[in-house]
Amino acid sequence: MRATFINTLIELARKDDKIFLLTADMGFSVLEPFAEEFPDRYINTGITEQATVSIAAGLALSGYKVYAYSITPFITMRCYEQVRLDVAYMNTNVKIIGVGAGFEYGAAGATHHAIEDISLMRSLPNMKVVCPGDNLEAKAILQQSAQDPSPMYIRIGRNKEAQYHKDNTPIMIGKAVTINKGEDYAIITTSNTLSIGKKHLDEAKAAGKNPYLISMHTVKPLDKDIIMELIEKDIAIYSLEEANIVGGLGSAIAEVIAESGKAVKFKRIGIPDQFTHHVGSQDYHRQFYKLDLSLDFQNL
Repeated sequence: MRATFINTLIELARKDDKIFLLTADMGFSVLEPFAEEFPDRYINTGITEQATVSIAAGLALSGYKVYAYSITPFITMRCYEQVRLDVAYMNTNVKIIGVGAGFEYGAAGATHHAIEDISLMRSLPNMKVVCPGDNLEAKAILQQSAQDPSPMYIRIGRNKEAQYHKDNTPIMIGKAVTINKGEDYAIITTSNTLSIGKKHLDEAKAAGKNPYLISMHTVKPLDKDIIMELIEKDIAIYSLEEANIVGGLGSAIAEVIAESGKAVKFKRIGIPDQFTHHVGSQDYHRQFYKLDLSLDFQNL
């Protein structure tokens, strides 16, 4: 997904001389093509995330469309005050690009785990939160972001992802995508859990079940219409995110259900409200926290 990000940004920059890219000393072997083609619109600020975000805001106030790129915990949490005040409060045209969703940097330990980012970014006024689940979503979201002056957090994967949509599938910020329209229950994924949802869908169908599979790539603004559709049909809803269940996708869906005044079976599947003290691969962490829904449909 990182390659999709930089290739799409290069395409945009060739057509729009206001595209600017910053990095806090990250993105090696990824960002070099942009730096070589647009040296006057690229800055490696060094490991100074607070300054990176403030510089990005200043460039945006000067008329640029700025993308600030780093590993997710660094570009969201180390500089949260700057994101809050210089980007969200000032409503500047800055796109925060966090790479390494969830446990994709699992072996590097808790400092590199991205489990609180959705909640933190979602709580900021003016901030849009988008979490593409495959390369098609990532490309479409990047293309649209260049025409959207709003502050935006874009959570991208570190790993190569398969494509789970048909090439002509319309992807719009703020509008969820229904990959399979079922009737037994609904799995709503975001970000890198789309791959888990697709695997679960295949296994469920093989077992004679037909669940909805929905990719909620935009957590804010949330597509409330599709959730209300499930509520009206009295279909059980399960949110799936590789993130803390407090404040993320599951919380956003729960708010819609609560305010609807109607009852529907609902469960959040994600990381419980705790830190992990384990070091291991992404697959290890997914199995430890039971995020991998393989064969779990019997309990849904």
